[in-house]
Amino acid sequence: MDKFLITGCSGFVGRHFLDYLEDNRIKCEILGIDLDPMVPHRNFRYVNMRSECVDLLDQNDIERIIFDFQPRYILHLASFSSVAFSWKNPTISFKNNVNIFLNLLEVIRKYGLNTRILSIGSSEEYGNVAPEETPLTEMSPLRPLSPYAVARVAQEMLSKLYADSFGIDIVITRSFNHIGPGQRDVFVVASFIRRILEAKLSGEDKMTMKTGDLQIVRDFLDVRDVVKAYYLLLKKGRKGEVYNICSGIPTQLSEIIDMTAKIVDLKVDTVVASEFVRPNDNPYILGDNSKLKRDTGWEKSFALETSIRDIIDYWKNVLTENNG
Repeated sequence: MDKFLITGCSGFVGRHFLDYLEDNRIKCEILGIDLDPMVPHRNFRYVNMRSECVDLLDQNDIERIIFDFQPRYILHLASFSSVAFSWKNPTISFKNNVNIFLNLLEVIRKYGLNTRILSIGSSEEYGNVAPEETPLTEMSPLRPLSPYAVARVAQEMLSKLYADSFGIDIVITRSFNHIGPGQRDVFVVASFIRRILEAKLSGEDKMTMKTGDLQIVRDFLDVRDVVKAYYLLLKKGRKGEVYNICSGIPTQLSEIIDMTAKIVDLKVDTVVASEFVRPNDNPYILGDNSKLKRDTGWEKSFALETSIRDIIDYWKNVLTENNG
């Protein structure tokens, strides 16, 4: 039976990865690590870092956990994944997004374990690109423009270094913007949908919403398609290779607002506010997922409108419970 170690398992992606394993009846043993409490899944053990005084920045703690569990696969999700957070807290962002990963690599190297690691990177590594430079492939140059993006590039370079120098079995992703039910509203799509739905549920028939630059284009992929890609890469990805995790479809942020407003039947006017405009924000991001498809057989399952409707349902439940 395969053993999966999932760091950051109680987060947005971690919970959906657990759902994927369970929904597809994949026989496995799972050890999850996170700061926050969570409801266990089948064949699941959980390390609550707070209650058990575990620190992933302490190599001794990671060493004990990995040596005891002997995972076949590690899905490393523990990170601060917000670009905005990295601008406000660059030291914390870099330390957590690089040092924890380095500790994992060192334990695998030290004990020579037969463990495959999925190193999660970001499309933010590509930086600002002109539309004519897209779709971005894995061969496109990296031009990180935020502390978060620099940390992700550093993690990727460490991955390649340990794969090439020590033979560690690592597969690397550059994951584009993912969306879906359960995502926190510090992220743009969840924030838009929550604010629009709050206005609708309060009885308004129109609203004015402050936003950042709505002309920005992103490549959005449903988190349920993301975790399917992660599982397939753990099983079929090529050692030392980088894979874009993306839809290959460009979507302007204004389209998200328009689609949500239409679904909930609310008129939404927008105004750009300086507090929502990020420094050096990438104006246009679009990826090429052909390598992922070719090597793993992955295909996208969720259309954007389906994702938006499911996110609306999620926030409707949350807001109803909060007001109940």
